[in-house]
Amino acid sequence: MTTFEGLGLDPRLVQATDALGYITPTPIQEQAIPVLLSGTKDLVGLAQTGTGKTAAFGLPLLHLVQVEQKHPQALVVCPTRELCLQIVNELESFKKFMPGMHVIAVYGGTSIGLQIRDLKRGVQIVVATPGRLIDLIERKAINLEQISYVVLDEADEMLNMGFQDDIEFILQNTPKREATWLFSATMPPEIKRVSKKYMDSPKEITVGKVNTANKNIDHQYYVVAAHHRYEALKRIIDFNPGIYGIIFTRTKIDAQNIAEKLTREGYDIDALHGDLTQQQRDKVMGEFRDKTLQLLIATDVAARGIDVKEITHVINYELPDDVEVYTHRSGRTGRAGSTGISLSIVHSREIGKLRQIERIVQSSFHKMEVPSGKDVCRKQFFHFMDKLLQADISHGDYETYVPMLAEKFADVSKEEVLKRVAAMEFDRFLKYYENAEDLNARDRGREPGGRDARGGERNFNRREAGEGKARYNSNSSSSSGDYARLFVNLGTKDGFYKASFLQFILDMSDLRKEVLGRIDMKEMNSWIEIDKRSAAQMIRAIDGKNFKGRRIRMNDANSR
Repeated sequence: MTTFEGLGLDPRLVQATDALGYITPTPIQEQAIPVLLSGTKDLVGLAQTGTGKTAAFGLPLLHLVQVEQKHPQALVVCPTRELCLQIVNELESFKKFMPGMHVIAVYGGTSIGLQIRDLKRGVQIVVATPGRLIDLIERKAINLEQISYVVLDEADEMLNMGFQDDIEFILQNTPKREATWLFSATMPPEIKRVSKKYMDSPKEITVGKVNTANKNIDHQYYVVAAHHRYEALKRIIDFNPGIYGIIFTRTKIDAQNIAEKLTREGYDIDALHGDLTQQQRDKVMGEFRDKTLQLLIATDVAARGIDVKEITHVINYELPDDVEVYTHRSGRTGRAGSTGISLSIVHSREIGKLRQIERIVQSSFHKMEVPSGKDVCRKQFFHFMDKLLQADISHGDYETYVPMLAEKFADVSKEEVLKRVAAMEFDRFLKYYENAEDLNARDRGREPGGRDARGGERNFNRREAGEGKARYNSNSSSSSGDYARLFVNLGTKDGFYKASFLQFILDMSDLRKEVLGRIDMKEMNSWIEIDKRSAAQMIRAIDGKNFKGRRIRMNDANSR
């Protein structure tokens, strides 16, 4: 059995891992640490979130940097404030027995003056988000000339968020680095380009297969009509009374609307989206971590870097367009050996997309039935009874009240008391679900999985392009006269994937995905097919705005 001591780590680090209760390294730690301890080896580490990547690079960094030198020697770059703080917290626990070793987090949304002051005091390891780090570089408040080790953590997330230019700027400002370590859950082409340009024959370590899902996660899906999506979500939540999870939506307006609806109906939920200030975001995340909130609803962009333990469920209110996004969403649950559920609410015309995701992540997706109203009431009832039986009555002076209770209920049978308790607790549920309809989409002529009664595979792209409202479908083109075609001077060079670009334009315009048709992305520009009734709203919302210091131009492509 491999141990941390057997990996060749500094004895003080082994002492810290022992104190933390870490006995055996995870697969990514076991494979990466010996390579990284050599000090001058570039490395690409591919492993799912929650597999111990922070220790895989953090322990070697602490082993290699020189405590007596009070300048930055190692730089860790990560996409979000939350991940930045999480990495620093872990490094602090690892360096417990290394006096004089200092680690600092630098990120936006807080005083840059205080961070500059901390840097001047002397620090060996800097953990930073790209924007704040570049701000410090341009102010000449941080000197990266003597950085020996650069770590890019959650590299795919950073590239997906449009940080490619920032990453290249940072790497160009660390000319004396001896090693670059890149850690990621997936391997998009952009990462390959960065590794080829800035790394020297990197050692590649893959734990599991690229893009494959965590085997501790049960992938489920529910097929409902589009107009039943919210009601299905609510029923699934009610059917899982102990749920603690994240609901993912495509747009911030969806996140806000659903959170407001569920809050009005008595659920402990809040939304996380791009319009929140850092203070508001911290408040929401604090309540979620403390489990004051049972559910968090978020867009993919807003949820970047969230690492919360014990999440039982991830709910895809709608499927993402990119498999990599699905992998990141589902990876929020099933961490550190625990099990979790990733469930998706889909329309019948999305089964084709779901099957594509299933093939790429190499996990079976299980079709579930949306529970009936009676099923929900029964599940809630048994959950309440279990809580009643497990209630701790050892700390209160309840014995004092027993005679009064006995007198009060002298003429009431035990069965009637139980009925009254149930009525008080479940009256709302029973009334709400009394005449609840069946929400499951029934497609009589076809079997689940995309085959019709004759066994033929349906052409989902053709069907999706030709029926109902306009839908985003990268494999189809619309010839309908109901579309306008818009030009915008943003493209892949701006760091967008198709999914992140879709998220960006929908968030900016507060429009729904259904109004979009084909999106054609080039390096410098993109063309968007959109329902004519929504075209003017999108142009008003986006044209003239700034993106990374550049003015956005959007107009009708046919009028250019």
